Amino acid sequence: MPNMTKEEYSQLVDRKTPASKVFSNCVKAFVVGGILCCIGQFFLNFYKRFDISLEMAATATSITMIFLGALLTGLNVYHKIAKFAGAGTIVPITGFANSVVSPAIESKTEGWVLGVGAKIFTIAGPVITYGTMASFVAGIVYFIMTVISK
Repeated sequence: MPNMTKEEYSQLVDRKTPASKVFSNCVKAFVVGGILCCIGQFFLNFYKRFDISLEMAATATSITMIFLGALLTGLNVYHKIAKFAGAGTIVPITGFANSVVSPAIESKTEGWVLGVGAKIFTIAGPVITYGTMASFVAGIVYFIMTVISK
């Protein structure tokens, strides 16, 4: 093995790498992501029955879904769902809750400040940062486009 060419190594990797199940993975992600969204829709409809504004019902739904995502992460259930569904659990708001709670749980043994406090946003932090920067850039582009179009 030490004297392998790049081509021989590439062929060895291709033989050893298991075949990807793209279609079934996509179906599982779609179904589980859809179920999570249906649960969110259920809570939105539930909160709207209390004769509150759509905005308040949407806020209550977001809070509920974040709570459920955090709770299922703490109970080690969300990880099992994610292992089965893959990307289907990343997109909804529950995935964001999972990305904040998981590092917090893992680093709890290191203490509240240097453990939880320092590592809670290791996964979600870059998403927040780049999301904020992307919205800032989009806002500037939108502003320039509206000024130019006048």
